[in-house]
Amino acid sequence: MSQKHLKEAFISNLNGTSLLEISVGLSLPPLCLLCRGLLLILYYLHYGKPLSSRKCSLLLDFLVLVSPLLFSCTVLSPVLFFMPAILAAFCAGIFSKIYSRRKHETRVPFRQIIRDFQKINLDPEYIPAITVFRVYVNVLTSISILAVDFPQYPRRYAKAETYGTGVMDLGVGAFIFGNALVCPEVRQKSDGAQLKFSNLGRQLFSVWPLVFLGVGRLFSIKSIEYHEHTSEYGVHWNFFFTLAFVRLAASLLLAVFPKNKSWILAVNLAVLYELTLNSTSLKTFILHGSDGRGTRVGFLNANREGLLSLFGYLAIYMASVQVGLWLLRCQSSVQGWVAAGCSLLRTLLLLFAFLRVSQAYAGPVSRRMANLSFCLWVLAHSLTFFICFVATDLMLVFTKLLVKGSTVPCCWDVVKPPDASRKQEREAVPAGRGGSLPHVCLISAINKNQLLFFLLANVMTGTVNILVDTIHSETAFTLAILHLYMFFNCLIMYILHAKNIVLKFW
Repeated sequence: MSQKHLKEAFISNLNGTSLLEISVGLSLPPLCLLCRGLLLILYYLHYGKPLSSRKCSLLLDFLVLVSPLLFSCTVLSPVLFFMPAILAAFCAGIFSKIYSRRKHETRVPFRQIIRDFQKINLDPEYIPAITVFRVYVNVLTSISILAVDFPQYPRRYAKAETYGTGVMDLGVGAFIFGNALVCPEVRQKSDGAQLKFSNLGRQLFSVWPLVFLGVGRLFSIKSIEYHEHTSEYGVHWNFFFTLAFVRLAASLLLAVFPKNKSWILAVNLAVLYELTLNSTSLKTFILHGSDGRGTRVGFLNANREGLLSLFGYLAIYMASVQVGLWLLRCQSSVQGWVAAGCSLLRTLLLLFAFLRVSQAYAGPVSRRMANLSFCLWVLAHSLTFFICFVATDLMLVFTKLLVKGSTVPCCWDVVKPPDASRKQEREAVPAGRGGSLPHVCLISAINKNQLLFFLLANVMTGTVNILVDTIHSETAFTLAILHLYMFFNCLIMYILHAKNIVLKFW
């Protein structure tokens, strides 16, 4: 077999992993974020000033926010179930040290701290969990698209062939979920007919880079005969085209229907698509082509997975728009967000119950078809991921109350002190906003140029695969390549952010 066919076989005919293992893996990024925040607060407590060195800041962010994820999907994957416990114990140790080292004169009873914490108001204009969610989906995707070509990346994490729940299968759905949370329809406060169609026009203009990147990816892959998983989207289709079409179709639907009823559109799309799959020959066509033998003759046959899965991805996007609208209506207090978290947990349990029923009666999860079970699974695990980040932010806000003046980038800011004594007020209010830290945050850096980060990751993935025999790489070499690849990506974003450069002109 040629190198191209070897690599294609290496990423084909896989069946995914369990829902439990994916859930455990999703707990790692929030724990890494919590660890980074606690370390910064501990540094401030020890030195009386925030970490100001940009080099040290970048190194800390990379080692704590990115490097553990590289290890968890390679050499530490056999002990993945122990890693959340280890990270949680480490975070608990740091918190205990912070709590015990507070100055004696600033100490107040723990119950009073809890009461003050419940009363404080948070910045209503910024929900850090949304930013962190979108950045981490990008980071995890960037890690996986290169790591999957190395033998140290477990095959069960790669995309499933027909049925199954692979980590990379979740990544494409979570990308759709994250895009919907910040779409123009969610951010637009008013809902007039003129504004609806202006959002559609804005989307028409903003998706052209995705179409351009999709065409560029298509021609570059075909010209160099790069290995590809044909059953993923088809011969010519790719995820850039899917994302562009879904955004345009969603804006068109939301220009006609009320956006606060987008969940109804999502349910109708997903259910009708599932009924069509099971009551007609559509499922057979997607899996085996029009001749039943996997033909790729004709545009529809060649790209049947990418074209027909659009219905499922559109349903995910519409449901995610509803989630984004609901999040913006959440109260800006800690109590309000705790209540919102409880509501999200109830929704989560309902989604997992529906997923169990769907898998039993409609069919197992299939990313290839983007069926009903796939839509429910993506929404359930995306919400799980998001809830973990909300919980992390609330923990960091609570810890900041213990240390006067401490700040954590990409974390909620207290905008109104608790109703307590002046001493406690001074204790509770951080000095300045998280974004005003003298050092640059890696999360903010990636967030400012997310599409560029993803594009750079794709280009570097192709370059590494052309230059390196990834299938036969040793463990040490694999880890070195993956760390250099991610560090270079992060460094470029960090430099651009430090110079306040945003490469977005659409």
